[in-house]
Formats: sequence, C-alpha cells, structure tokens
Amino acid sequence: MIKKLISIIFLFAMFSTSYAQDNEIYVSQSGATANIDFEQLGSGNIISGLLGVAGTPTEFDLDGASMTLDISMLGTTNKFLGDIWADTFTGLYLFTGDSNTFTIQVDPTNTYGADSSNQNVQVVGSSNTFVLNQATVALADSVDLDWLIQGSNNTVTANIDIDNATNFLDIDGSDNTITYDGDGVTASAGGYFWLDHTGSSRTFNIQQQSTTFNDWLKVTSIGSNGTICIIQNDQGTSTSC
Repeated sequence: MIKKLISIIFLFAMFSTSYAQDNEIYVSQSGATANIDFEQLGSGNIISGLLGVAGTPTEFDLDGASMTLDISMLGTTNKFLGDIWADTFTGLYLFTGDSNTFTIQVDPTNTYGADSSNQNVQVVGSSNTFVLNQATVALADSVDLDWLIQGSNNTVTANIDIDNATNFLDIDGSDNTITYDGDGVTASAGGYFWLDHTGSSRTFNIQQQSTTFNDWLKVTSIGSNGTICIIQNDQGTSTSC
C-alpha cells in the first residue's frame, strides 16, 4: 500500500532568551494519510501552528483523510492547540507534569465528516485544562473517547456532535470540573457516557440529546462537595443546568 503525503512542515525551535529551557514545535500537515508522533521532555513545551510565536501557541492544522496523532509531553506548563480535519482519526495524548493545556477540534467544518474517531487521554499531574470538540451532527458516525486523569484542579470540557458516541472518563483527584455535551441525530445508536470520579469539590454538568435513539449514562462519584446536573432529552434540545 502506498501512502501519499502531499505536504508536511515541521519547525523545531529552541530559543536562547527566556525560553532557553522550552522546546517548541510548529507544524502544518496536509495529505491523504499521516502518522505523526511527538515527544517533548522538559518544561514549558509547546506544539503550535505555523503562526505561533515564542511562548504563545496558535492552532496547528492537520489535514488528511486518515490520520494518527501521538503526543507525549513529559514536563510542566505544556500546551498544544490543534484543528484536525480527518475522516478516520486516532489521537493518543499523554501528559506527565503540571499546568498542561490542550485544545483539539476534530473536523469542525465537516470537510471529511469525522466518520470514525478513537481518542485516548492519559494525564498524571495537576492544574490541567482540556477542551475537545468533535465533528458536527450531520455527517459524523462514531467516536470512542477514553480519559484517565490522575491529578488535581482538572477541567474537562467535551462537545461531541456525533452519533454512536462512547465516552469513558476516569478521574482521580480534587477540584475537578467536567462539562460534557453530547448531541446525536438519527443513527442506529445514541450516546454512552460513563464517569468514574474520585475526589472532592466536584462539578459535573452533563447533557445528552439524541432525536430518535437512546442515550446511556452512568456516573459513579466518591468525594465531597460539588454540583451535579444531568440532562437527557430525546428531542435533540435541552435546557441548561
């Protein structure tokens, strides 16, 4: 099998001023198939688009019908922001450290339809913030999300506009805030969301809405304090918590 890669650009920068200890990668990719693997060891690491500057990342663009993205950031104050246009996408994200931030959008403009997506997030650290937006209702088919978060002060926000979505979230820590919004349409299955939480000062806002099929939800929480709001609506719309 011939894998066609039209263009790919990587710029690696290590700055000699106040960013002497900070590894930064600037990336843009387009083509039919891509397997991309990044590993950064250290503190203050950044993966950015080509318009980013020292210490300030912008969204990178990865464009391809079939794509695998594997990112390991071992250190502190890590960041990556990305827009991914793909029909079949696998994302593997590993953080070991503090103050990590990532924002990922998969096929936000329906270029390919994001028919199949499998993403795995593993985090060991504190003060992490995550945002994941997946597809739109019209064309998306299925997604499998797995989260394992061990740390404190984590914030997870996921907006999944897709049929047949499965989301497993295991979070062990304190001061966690989780917001999940899953929208389905008229496919052969609804959405499944499972949350296993151990910690304190929790806040969950979970919404599922599919127009014709069932949504499934399971929440196990061991901890103290917090606000939990769960809304399921089979008409495709919901009120806020």
